Amino acid sequence: MPGLLRGLARTAAVAGTATAVSNRVSRRQAGRWAAQEQPPQDRYADQYPDEAPVAGPPADDMSAKLAQLKELGELKAQGVVTEAEFAEQKARILGA
Repeated sequence: MPGLLRGLARTAAVAGTATAVSNRVSRRQAGRWAAQEQPPQDRYADQYPDEAPVAGPPADDMSAKLAQLKELGELKAQGVVTEAEFAEQKARILGA
């Protein structure tokens, strides 16, 4: 009988240790996965604003507005500015 109890105690100790190690590995792996799911933070985000600054001070005379529109049209033709950005900037220049 003492040998049987010793065997049961040894089995319980081994099983308990294995369970504890398994739980620790699972927690560590879950933490790593959670860290991978988070998008990387842009370390330059605070240095650059979300909106691009306007090319210059707003001009009231029509010739300056026409020059800005011409430059904007060239940027659109080169593919630098999308159609939506072109429309938005055009509305800003014209003050509409």
